[in-house]
Formats: sequence, structure tokens, C-alpha cells
Amino acid sequence: MLAPVFSTTILRGATLAALLAAGTATTAVAQDGDNPWPIQIDDPRATIIVYQPQPESFDNNIVTARAALSVTEAGKTEPVFGVMWISARLETDRDTRTARILEIDVTAVRFPESTAEQEQTLAQIIETEIPQWDLEISLDRLSASLALLDEQRATSDQLKTDPPVILVVTHPAVLVTIDGDPIIEDIDNTDMKTVVNTAFAIIYDPGTKRYYLYAADSAWYASHEVLDGWETTKAVPDKVSGLIPPDTTEAAADSTRPADAEIPAIIVATVPTELIVTEGAPQFASVDGTDLLYLSNSQSDVLMDIDSQQYYIVLSGRWYRAGSLNGPWAFVAADSLPATFQDIPPDSEQGPLRWYIAGTDEAKDAVMDSQIPQTAAVKRSEAKLDVEYDGDPQFKPIEDTDMEYAVNTQTSVILAEGKYYAVDDAVWFVAGSPTGPWVLADSVPDVIYTMPPSAPVYNVKYVYIYQTTPEVVYVGYYPGYTGSYVYYSTVVYGTGWYYQPWYGTVYYPRPVTWGFSVRYNPWYGWSYGFGWTNGWFMFGIGMHWGWRRCCYGAWWGRGGYRAGYRHGYYHGRRAGFRAGYRAGYRAGNRPRTRQNVYHNNRNRARTTQARPATANRRPSSAVGRPNNVYADRNGNVKRRNNNGSWDSRGSGGWQPNTGGGNRAGSPSNMNRDYQSRQRGTSRTQSYNSYRGGGGRGGGGRRR
Repeated sequence: MLAPVFSTTILRGATLAALLAAGTATTAVAQDGDNPWPIQIDDPRATIIVYQPQPESFDNNIVTARAALSVTEAGKTEPVFGVMWISARLETDRDTRTARILEIDVTAVRFPESTAEQEQTLAQIIETEIPQWDLEISLDRLSASLALLDEQRATSDQLKTDPPVILVVTHPAVLVTIDGDPIIEDIDNTDMKTVVNTAFAIIYDPGTKRYYLYAADSAWYASHEVLDGWETTKAVPDKVSGLIPPDTTEAAADSTRPADAEIPAIIVATVPTELIVTEGAPQFASVDGTDLLYLSNSQSDVLMDIDSQQYYIVLSGRWYRAGSLNGPWAFVAADSLPATFQDIPPDSEQGPLRWYIAGTDEAKDAVMDSQIPQTAAVKRSEAKLDVEYDGDPQFKPIEDTDMEYAVNTQTSVILAEGKYYAVDDAVWFVAGSPTGPWVLADSVPDVIYTMPPSAPVYNVKYVYIYQTTPEVVYVGYYPGYTGSYVYYSTVVYGTGWYYQPWYGTVYYPRPVTWGFSVRYNPWYGWSYGFGWTNGWFMFGIGMHWGWRRCCYGAWWGRGGYRAGYRHGYYHGRRAGFRAGYRAGYRAGNRPRTRQNVYHNNRNRARTTQARPATANRRPSSAVGRPNNVYADRNGNVKRRNNNGSWDSRGSGGWQPNTGGGNRAGSPSNMNRDYQSRQRGTSRTQSYNSYRGGGGRGGGGRRR
């Protein structure tokens, strides 16, 4: 996922492994590489088979779950089935989509078919054995299981849904966004200037009295005005082109680009804007199995509902509706879309839209995924922070609170209850003055978590401190820190609010919602699209996701050329975007490690030193055993047969379910558990295929 990473000394704990879902790194792979469950633990006293756990709650980084298991004592041949309840603290890693455990606590054990004496013996084996094992969890299995929980994290409120300016053109075009009126600034050690409040490289040469805009593949545009008049040019002064670092990325040749490809026009916007581009007059085609049409000669996500003759477009996860492609556009909640949207086939070209449609499995998965934090442990001895202000620190009030935030720094600094709190790469620091000295915070005031989205530092309310020791602080952040929020039972990008940037002697950008063709991907979160590919040409700059470090395009400032453009564009998403089709869904989401992008993170670096000394053993897969045993909420053991019916385990062995009993063990509830487990397996398989190259394929022009 595109998000800041912990890169200061991080202590990786033992893994919750097997206990919450799918093992990958430390759990041996079964006959089905995407489903290592159940797992087998060999102890001199017994052989223990643990079936895939079923989470019961997940709060911050603490998960509780129940799991069916069987125990075959040494010297015996018949297993005894039971249920254990565990509580564990998770340390998650979204790069590998796995989580590891810091500690497992077996809180209860029940063996309904055993005698009281035997149950005590078996419970002792479980309670002493399970916490010693090195286990691992798949986030996809975990998020699928979380869909069954009764309580869900509250959705974000007060997000803005006002539509941006939506432009429609019928020729190749690229949107170049400037944050307000252009700010022109000298480039140190040169006689040239640059536009600092944009993500694009725009350079002014006084010698030619022209602005130069860098595209890609050494392509340039030139104009005498910043806001319009852009035309392609090959007459670029060396002193201009020399400011652009060489391309070091590896990208496959774009075989879909015709020799006579039409060069996109440049459209400059200084207010929040999104662009719809079609190849000629708009053309629509049917979406199979629905009463919908889609805009077939465009890269944009535009549908038309046949019954109402209304057009729908999704932008940053939000739906807008209009009677004409020219608007006016109005917001439509994701749970108020026409029913036919639910019928969009998941494997169709419009399938990715299901992530934004409330009630679909895809939307539920995305919402559940948003409830899983990225966690780490930060060493006190190595965590450092220096906050740089543009002049003396300046603060503004945060609406409807008693807090203030610093406006003239790129670091999120908040004055709350008499102290200064700062977030750097999802780590909290505290100081007695706005200039420090800064130390790792052991806690932050609860009032910080009342932050309204109207505040530019709203995202820090998704950063938490879980636990502290004299050596480390356990921290974590939810996707809200990187701009992904739950709204109307789906995920959206950005708050929708416009935040005034700071400009004094340097320019500090604020988080934005519009203008970059943001799209959701289930494995890597939100990605930037930038403009229109036209099937063969992709202009755009791979924007650094973490806008706090965003090195916002060609951002020279007073300190000379900053490495942000080089790392934001060249080491960002450019290689994927070149391949074509909807930069955000397929080629544009090439897996890559965040370390290649978030090169500036100072306060974190991964290590495995903190793993408990007892957590050093690994289970093996119980090869040949189906993962079809479950535990209901009352501790009864259930088994699903191949014909879809359920058996209950009792003193007489497996007996067919009679259909009575309490609701927790009813077939309907067990079927939901089964469907959740199947969905988790499917998501894990999809991710493993995607990671292995199955989801990286190119696309090209849409037909």
C-alpha cells in the first residue's frame, strides 16, 4: 500500500501467526500454498491441530479470537476436539500483507467431549504450548474475518463531498494542477525560475522568455504563459533540461503506442479539478449483466444508468451524478446507487468499481482492511526529530477545539493541553516548546482524536501509541493517516477539504483530494493516475504518496533543487503508468517496496531483536486435513461437510446438526463463518498471484 513506512529501528515481534489467518513467511506451506490451515504443533505430550481462528474483536492492535483445535495425547490415537480463546497483540506489515504477534495469551480452553480431569490436562498443554510458537497472519484472511464482527469502527464524518470542477474534452489531454495562482521562485545557483506550487516540473528561462514543462521520455512542452499556450518543443536549452535528473527506472516498451500518436494537449487548473478525456465523441457500451453503459472510449470511470438516463462518475472513491457529461454534478452516497450497480461482474473491466459500491464484497473487504493498523516498535535511543520552520513558529486554532497547529512547517505539530506534539512518519513526539527538544511520546491527549477533517493535520488522529517500555514505544497507524477514509460503507480518498498551503520563503503543500486520478487497489491502497494515457502516451509524475514528505514535484524552494522530484517521479509510479490502462488498477500498481519510495524516513528501521525468547518455534501444516472445522461462540466444535451441511462434535464423535440450539451455533451463522473463510482464501490467492506477476499485466487501449 502506498503509505509511510516505519524506517527507524523497528523491533519485529513474534508472529500471530497461525492464529489469525494465513501464514506465509514463517508458517510452512500446505498442499495449497494459499491456505496453510490447519497447522500442526508437535509437543512431546501431544500433537495439536489448530484450525483457522475466527476473530471476535479487534481494537487498536489487540485482537481476540477463538479457534477450533484437536489434541491427540502421546500414546493415544483418538483426538479430542475443543476450542481455545486467545488474545494477542499484532504487529502488522502492509508491504507483505502479514501480521506478527507480540504476545499470545490463551484466555480460555474448552473440551466439551472430555472429562473434567482430561480437560484440565489438555488445557495445561494448550496454555503452555501455544504462546511459544512463532506464528503469522495474512491480512486478507484477517480482514475477511473481521466482516463478521458485530461492532465496526465508526466511519469518518464531516468529510467534504462537494464536486471538483469536472472538465470533459474529446481529444488527448493532460491535466496540470497548480495549487492556486502560480508562485514563481528563483532556482538557486542559476538564472532560472520555477513554479513551486505544483507537482509538475515547470521551469522559466529568462533568456528565451518561455516556460518549459517536462513530460516523460525526454518530452517537453513550452509556452510564454504558465496557464495556457503549451505546445510541444524539441528546442529546450541545455541549462533547462540539465535540471531534470536522468531516468533510472526500468519500464517495458509501450508497444501500443502508434507512430503517429497524437500528442496530448495541456490543460492547466489552479482550483480542484478532474479531467474526463474521450477519443472523439463519447461512445458507450453495455456492462454485461447490468442495466448500465460505460464510457468505452475513455480511461475515466463513467457509467450511465439506462433507466434514469443519468451519468455517474467516481472520483477519489466518491460518486457524482449528472444528466449530462457537462454537468452539473451532484454527490451520490455509495449506498444510494441504483441497484443494478451491484450486478457489475467482478471479473469485468468495470469490476474495480465494485470497491466503491456499498454492499459488495469488495467494498466490505476495503472497509475491513481500513480497520487494520500498520504497527511497529520504535527504539527510544534512535528516534530523533528536528522540526524546521519557515521563520519563527506560527500557529492557528483548530476549529471547534482548544488545539492549535503549526502552519509554517511541513511537520504536523499540534499544541494541545500545554504541550507540543508532532507526528513524523507515523511516530508521535512531544516537546515543551515548538522547537524542541523532541522525544518519543509515551501518550498523547485524547483531545487529539477529536480532530475535525477541516484541519490540515487531521490525518494524525489515525496514529496511535499502544504501549511503552523503557527501551521502545509500540506505535501504529490506520489508513486514515495516508488519506484513506471510510464513508457510506466504502473507502474514499482525501477529506475533500481544501487546505491553504504555506508560502513564506519556502512552499509547504497540504494534502489534496482532487486532480490526480486517484484510484483504489486492494493490495496497495490508493495510487495516482495523473492525466490520460490515450492508450499509448502517459504523461504524469509518480507522486510521492506521503504528502508530508511528498517532495512535491519539482520543488526547489530556497534550498536549491530538492531530491523529491527525482524520487517522487522516477522512483514512484512512472514505470507502471507507461504501460497504459487506468494507471491505478493494473500496470500502475506494480508491487514495489516502500523503502524505494520513502527514502527519507529517519525514525524507523526493521529488526527482529524484540521477539520474545520463547517464541522461537514454528508449526508445520497439517497436510491432508481440510480446513473445515470451526468453533461457535459458545465453544462448540462444528464441521462442514462436502455437501454443505454441518456436524457437531460431542462425546459420541461427529453427529449431524439437528438445526436447533442457540443462534450462535445455527447453520446460518456457521455458513457466514464458512463464507468469510472462503473469501479470505480467495483474497490471499489473488494477492499471491498479484505479487507473483499475475496482476501486473499491461492493459493498453480499452476497446
